[in-house]
Amino acid sequence: MTEPAWRAAPLTWGRGPRVFEAFLEPTCPYSVRALGKLDDLLAQAGEEKITIKIRLQSQPWHMYSGVIVRCILAASTLPDGRGAAKSVMAAIAAHREAFEFERHCGGANLDVTPNEVIARIEEYSGKKLAAAFAIPDLDREIKWHCRYARQNGIHVSPTFMIDGVVQPDMGSGDPVADWAARLLKS
Repeated sequence: MTEPAWRAAPLTWGRGPRVFEAFLEPTCPYSVRALGKLDDLLAQAGEEKITIKIRLQSQPWHMYSGVIVRCILAASTLPDGRGAAKSVMAAIAAHREAFEFERHCGGANLDVTPNEVIARIEEYSGKKLAAAFAIPDLDREIKWHCRYARQNGIHVSPTFMIDGVVQPDMGSGDPVADWAARLLKS
């Protein structure tokens, strides 16, 4: 018997010719700040002028990063696809402290299991993720995000690219208007 087919929806919004890629680790405070600006960026720059692509940048010092990234990609396989993934990312961002360790190595989360992390994300997001999380070859999506980041020299989050070129001078603290102006420059 073969496994049922599944598809991970691309984490892409807008349909414009300028492409803004944001490499984000879901519990990184700077990535959370950047994530919170993406809807405003799309509104300011225009859906017809830019395309935003979220690339997940799992980082091992955020101890549950791999589990959390898999949850987001699992959400992208649900019927609402990218919308489900976006709501999971927003829920994680709103509760990021529930997934972090003190100084990246201690605290109450040391006793938390991956199943408990999944349950927390389900509770915060309202999305049922356990079955999708268990898709045997979901790791192909995780590996794609990792390979894509590595081939582009991405090491930290957030990192931004415009039209395939890393923008080392862009940061999560920049005003959205600055991002939009940069994207709309010809």
